Amino acid sequence: MKTVLTIAGSDCSGGAGIQADLKTMAAHGVYGMSAIAALTAQNTTKVAGIYNVSKEFLEQQMDCIFTDIFPDAVKIGMLSEKELIQAAAEKLKEYGAKNIVLDPVMVSTSGSRLLSEDAIGTLKETLFPLADIITPNVPEAEVLSGVRIQTKEDMQEAAAKIEEYFDGAILMKGGHSVEDANDYLFCHGRMKMFRGTRVDNQNTHGTGCTLSSAIASNLAMGCDMETSVQNAKEYITGALLDGLDLGKGSGPLNHMYRLK
Repeated sequence: MKTVLTIAGSDCSGGAGIQADLKTMAAHGVYGMSAIAALTAQNTTKVAGIYNVSKEFLEQQMDCIFTDIFPDAVKIGMLSEKELIQAAAEKLKEYGAKNIVLDPVMVSTSGSRLLSEDAIGTLKETLFPLADIITPNVPEAEVLSGVRIQTKEDMQEAAAKIEEYFDGAILMKGGHSVEDANDYLFCHGRMKMFRGTRVDNQNTHGTGCTLSSAIASNLAMGCDMETSVQNAKEYITGALLDGLDLGKGSGPLNHMYRLK
């Protein structure tokens, strides 16, 4: 069985973070493991609190995983402090981790800020050089590029700005776009569009976590980057179309919809 590690925060309501990652990995038939960087008190309407683990404890978790069940891919989600970002980067370099998918989580679906301003620079300096692909949504891409994004052309401009300091693939997600749900993969000057149908579903809690974990799962199974993105997009579209409706706010997806 192929193995995937998620380094992220826990979501006690089960829709995002570690919980969404592990569900997604199970749905893809890979063995999921986790290094928990933070506990969050959150639900479909808000993030009430974040309790970060210590740098040393995150390192211990990663040591235990890499020295026993070496992951075929790694997904990185919420790391809200500079020290945790640096610790994760050091361990990934130490063990020569491969197939790294970085979801630069900065803002939750409910609008809560999850990454401090000073940590953004550390993220770009330490984890970006290790990643094979980053998966920013529109608000995150705007922060990373300094470009206001409203059109496909804006996405191209933002990707070009990010490519000035990031050498991997950039998946610009169109879910926040007013025009469409198309995603764009930029890599070394090339662009590939993944056409998507906008799903009339306000329950999008954990979509970013789910997509990045699906990409990591496909990479672990040996798919190339474009195929991994295509498969992941089809999976998340199906999860949205399933129409699960839980909670009073932006509810979670049905990660196991294919089992019906």
